Amino acid sequence: MRLFGTGDTAHQTSASSMSYEHPSAPIPVVGPGVGETLRVPIGDTGIEVFPLILGAAEFGWNVDLETSHAILDRYVEFGGNAVHTADGFSGGRSEHIIGQWLRSRRQLRDVVLGVRVGSHADNPGLGATNLVRAVEGSLTRLGVERIDILYLDATLDQSTNLEDTLATAEWLRGAGKINVLGAFRFAPERLVEARILASAGYPRIEVLDEPYNLIRRDAFEGDLRLVAGAQNLAVTPSHALEHGFLSGRHRSKALMSQGVRGEQLRERLNRRGIRILRALDQIATDLQAPVAAVSIAWLLAQRTIAAPIVNTFAMQHVEELMQGAGISLTRTQIAELTRAGN
Repeated sequence: MRLFGTGDTAHQTSASSMSYEHPSAPIPVVGPGVGETLRVPIGDTGIEVFPLILGAAEFGWNVDLETSHAILDRYVEFGGNAVHTADGFSGGRSEHIIGQWLRSRRQLRDVVLGVRVGSHADNPGLGATNLVRAVEGSLTRLGVERIDILYLDATLDQSTNLEDTLATAEWLRGAGKINVLGAFRFAPERLVEARILASAGYPRIEVLDEPYNLIRRDAFEGDLRLVAGAQNLAVTPSHALEHGFLSGRHRSKALMSQGVRGEQLRERLNRRGIRILRALDQIATDLQAPVAAVSIAWLLAQRTIAAPIVNTFAMQHVEELMQGAGISLTRTQIAELTRAGN
C-alpha cells in the first residue's frame, strides 16, 4: 500500500513521455503535494498539521546544511507542513539551518514551527529569565517573529516553580512571541498541576511530547496517557522510530556504527527487538509498505496520538516515512504489533 508513488516505473514513464515533447513546449505546472489536504487537528488549538511532523534533531549534527534543506524540501513537496526543532539540538545549529531554509524558500507563512526550549547550555531550565532568553534566541536563529508551538523541556529542570514558568509563558504569548504551549518530559502530576493553574487563568498546556514508539512504551502507557486523554492533550511523540531501529535497517550489531547512536541501536537488538522487527516485516510484506511506514501507522492508531515527530538522515527516507499516514492497520495487525512488544 503506497500513499506516494515510488520506484523506477514512474520515473521511466515520466522520462518516456517527456521525450516526445518539443524542446520549446511550455513547462508543466506542478500541482500541490499529494498529502497537502491530509491534516489532523492539534487538540483544540486551531492548528492543523500533516500527521507526521518532521524532526530536525539531526540537522547540524549528522546531517549537513545542504542535505537538511533537501530533506525539508522533499517533506514539503509531499504536502508536509510541520517542523520540530529545539534550542539544544546541535547547540542551536538546527534552528539556524531551518531559519536559512525558511528564508530561502519563503516558507514563513506555510510551516507550523514547534520549538523545544530548556536544554540550551546558555539558557538551561525553565526559570523566568532563561525562558525569555531561550525564546528570544530561538526566534533570532529561526528568523521568525513567533513560535507556533513552544514545548517546555523539563529534562534539566524539575524544580522551577511551575506558576512562574507559566506566568512567563503568558507574557511571551501576550507579546506575540509564542502561540500554543506544549510540554516535554512532564510527569503526570506536573500536568495536573499545570491544569489547575490554567483554571486560575494561566496559559494552558495543550500539546505533549513524550518519547513513545513500539519498543519504548512504559513511560507513556499508564498514568501519562490517562492524564493526556483526560486533559484532551494532543500528543506529538518524539523518537517515533527509536533512532532508526524501527525502520528495519539496523539488524546486525557488527554492522552498526560506533558512538552513542550505535550503542543505542545495539541495546534494542535483543530478543524483544527482534520479535518486533519480525512482526513489522510480516505486516509490511502484507501491505507492500516500508517497515518504517508500518511503525508510524501503529503510532497513529494509538489513542491521543495526533502526529509523531520523526527524524531522518536522508532525503530518500522521507517518502517511506510519510506513507505511514496513508496506512490503515486492521485491529488484528495493531494487536499483533502490540503483542510483539509486550
